[in-house]
Amino acid sequence: MSDPISTIRNLGPAYEQACARAGIHSAQQLREIGPDAAYAKLLQAGSRPHFIGYYVLVMGLQGRPWNDCKGEEKKALRQRFDAIKASNSTAPETKMIADLDGIGVRVSSDDLKPA
Repeated sequence: MSDPISTIRNLGPAYEQACARAGIHSAQQLREIGPDAAYAKLLQAGSRPHFIGYYVLVMGLQGRPWNDCKGEEKKALRQRFDAIKASNSTAPETKMIADLDGIGVRVSSDDLKPA
């Protein structure tokens, strides 16, 4: 049996749950997929894009502390993050969903039932 994702530095139970929703169930599987493909899977599974969450993953897979990312390396990771985010974004179904997403509230059309 492979080690759980939470055995990777910087990644705790919440990250492990997000990975499970994305079909990633072990530390070995996460390492094999790599940070970019894994983060794309997280977005496709409904995780909200967040730069810190991305670089925490990258640093963890390198065995480094999450806050070790600085300067030019951080700028390069930001470009990678932006590219992953752009290639995995889907247009919201309605303007209301887009507006709610804009203020940080995740909803789907199923949540918007008539009163």
